[in-house]
Amino acid sequence: MGNLLNISSSPHVRDKSSTQSIMWCVILCLLPATVFGIYNFGIKAIILIIACMVTCILTEFIWQKAMKLPVTVMDGSAALTGLLLALNLSSTFPVWMAVVGSVFAIIVVKQLFGGLGQNFMNPALGARCFLMVSFAGKMTSFTYDSVTGPTPLAIIKNGDSAKSIADILAAGDGQTQAPTSVLNMFLGNTSGTIGETSALAILIGGIVLIALKIISWKIPVCYLGTFAVFALIFGGRGFDITYIAAELCGGGIMLGAFFMATDYVTSPITPRGQIVFGVLLGVLTGIFRIFGASAEGVSYAIIICNLLVPLIEKVTIPVPFGKEGIKDGK
Repeated sequence: MGNLLNISSSPHVRDKSSTQSIMWCVILCLLPATVFGIYNFGIKAIILIIACMVTCILTEFIWQKAMKLPVTVMDGSAALTGLLLALNLSSTFPVWMAVVGSVFAIIVVKQLFGGLGQNFMNPALGARCFLMVSFAGKMTSFTYDSVTGPTPLAIIKNGDSAKSIADILAAGDGQTQAPTSVLNMFLGNTSGTIGETSALAILIGGIVLIALKIISWKIPVCYLGTFAVFALIFGGRGFDITYIAAELCGGGIMLGAFFMATDYVTSPITPRGQIVFGVLLGVLTGIFRIFGASAEGVSYAIIICNLLVPLIEKVTIPVPFGKEGIKDGK
């Protein structure tokens, strides 16, 4: 009886790493972006981060106790969901709304579908989209240096196509947004959500994740590469490297590519599937950003692709060595 197989849901451990160690490692790799967000936005960012993380942990604990399920809050997944949700919010976002989003992420997106390993979309992104629909005004209000105004990405989208990106950013929006540059967007000295402003801080954490083999390079590289090519072709600015750099450094694409699209549960496990997944993400994000009404689109692109993961894995599953592909259902 001691040799019975243990059947469990994904993510399946394939080496000595545990779910707990992986989750806390991802949280540690988010520290550069988190610390910079706190530096950039101050005490309000700290309060929002703590509120989201504590709410997610308590919600999961209370739900599992009430449903008489094994308590798994120590695996770090709830804490990671809370941190990711907070990093996707403006520092001025009301705390009570963030609490509502945190409860939604844990109960509706995660626990109602069976808990970790059985959720069909990233809980933090599911909650972000829920908050976007419920509180659109607050979700699109950003403050930097005590001034409320649009993000650099929104300024680029609404800017004069006849002007260079450098000139558009240098002029700001003419009212509230101070002049900025692609360098400032890369470093993070701009408005935006708590965790998305510094592409440099996100890259540091993402590269560490790849180096430790916590995530594969395939999804983020294919995602960012496909989006860059899409923007070059359809962006309407020709071969403008400054424009591509601004699009890659602006908004949540870096945070999404390294820390949310690579979620073990909601991304493909097949190597070819990860490439297809990344390409689809790049195309969808390009469509939303360039042809859509909003300057963003990362959250919706990732959620849509999360829903396509079963199909992607079905068509990219490796054929056993020495076997031909399945024919006529046999």
